[in-house]
Amino acid sequence: MIIRIIDTPITRAEAKEIAQEFYVDMVKGVVDVEQEILALGGEWHMDANIKLIEHGSLQRNIWGFNFYPDENRILYTSLINIRPSQHNRKIEVQDPELRRRMEDVIRKLVI
Repeated sequence: MIIRIIDTPITRAEAKEIAQEFYVDMVKGVVDVEQEILALGGEWHMDANIKLIEHGSLQRNIWGFNFYPDENRILYTSLINIRPSQHNRKIEVQDPELRRRMEDVIRKLVI
């Protein structure tokens, strides 16, 4: 299983290569909004989540998303986003400011 930690920019074509392993046109990812890094790949968001925690990220800073390289589109949905203690009760990230922070990191690292 390919799960890649992204801390320097990659192209959308490289993201698409990672997507080929499971979903072809979409890649699951998680973003650490504090360290401003991503993990892309895996069958489940939790796979990438574990990779970032092993890399030193804190769970409270990690949020899941789906990225569609061909469309350059981000969906802010993942089961790991259900966090009542952080005021997010749904699979989709509810806070517009958090979504903006996520997008800033994702767009900075996947160009």
